[in-house]
Amino acid sequence: MSVTPQDAAATVMPSLDELRGVVAEILDADAADVTDDADFMADLEVDSLMALEVVVVLEKRFGVKFSESELRQVTSLRQAHQLLDRKIPAL
Repeated sequence: MSVTPQDAAATVMPSLDELRGVVAEILDADAADVTDDADFMADLEVDSLMALEVVVVLEKRFGVKFSESELRQVTSLRQAHQLLDRKIPAL
């Protein structure tokens, strides 16, 4: 499901497991391999282009925008979830 910026207010914060499924799909990886603290690049062997794709898809899917400094923080599932938690307003 694609979320447009107009729908961003209706975006619901995903659970860690829901986000795991999204990231696993983007990386074409088994969800079991995408552990909470697995480093995308070091542990999952994701190159910088795929890491950027993860961020772009998360921005589009959840209707948020990450700053350049925030992009560097998205190195694991837990960090991505924490960043989204700060970006998505509570309903």
